[in-house]
Amino acid sequence: MSESSDFAAAWDEPQRSALSQAELDTLTDQLVTALKTVFDPEIPVDIYELGLIYKVDVNDEKDVVVEMTLTAPGCPVAGEMPGWVEDAVMKVDGIKSARANLVFDPPWDPSKMSDEAKLALNMF
Repeated sequence: MSESSDFAAAWDEPQRSALSQAELDTLTDQLVTALKTVFDPEIPVDIYELGLIYKVDVNDEKDVVVEMTLTAPGCPVAGEMPGWVEDAVMKVDGIKSARANLVFDPPWDPSKMSDEAKLALNMF
């Protein structure tokens, strides 16, 4: 095999994480639990069930980046909520760092809410 075909074969292989699948599963559960402790002060449902969390990335060193949105761009806690999310994530054992980034694409709408959130808000 030539050097370029070796590279191509390696490129197509799935990347392996330093974390085992069991560790990733446990960490995922812990992160979801942590995110469920953060509430939009105007809505009595946590931000995870509201569908405000779009993405959570964890690297091998356990640095966490959260992509999240708000129910409305003019939300009065827009400046504070990312910090609340970062604080919640940092409470998970072993997390090295946390960063929450606000995104508004795609815009949030009620269809992103879980059934649990819809039930809590009488939206069925």
